[in-house]
Amino acid sequence: MVKAYELRTQTKEELLKTLADLRKEASELAVAKVTGGAASKVAKIGSVRKSIARVLTVFNQQRKEGVRKAQAGMKYKSKDIRLKQTRAMRRALTKQQQNKKTLKQQKKETHFPQRRYALKA
Repeated sequence: MVKAYELRTQTKEELLKTLADLRKEASELAVAKVTGGAASKVAKIGSVRKSIARVLTVFNQQRKEGVRKAQAGMKYKSKDIRLKQTRAMRRALTKQQQNKKTLKQQKKETHFPQRRYALKA
């Protein structure tokens, strides 16, 4: 079984080689399962599939991190790098847009401020 922390030290080419080896092993185990191979081989299919998933996860994380570094400081970012929020949250007004007031509203607030009343305790 392959450990994720070990995979993170590998380069892209090494990861792809590991992935190819694991996929080849998975296909061999699938053939062994069909032909009625040993129980140990059939039981190993699950761990091989999980190892493939680990390799792919690390590969995709490294690829995405590379894209993040390349796009750091750029005005526009690709969609898979942007923050994932709900559709409504992405379309909502920003704080600055929410706090903007019309000229008429600004004049009204300056000329007729809210009255303050002193209350007896």
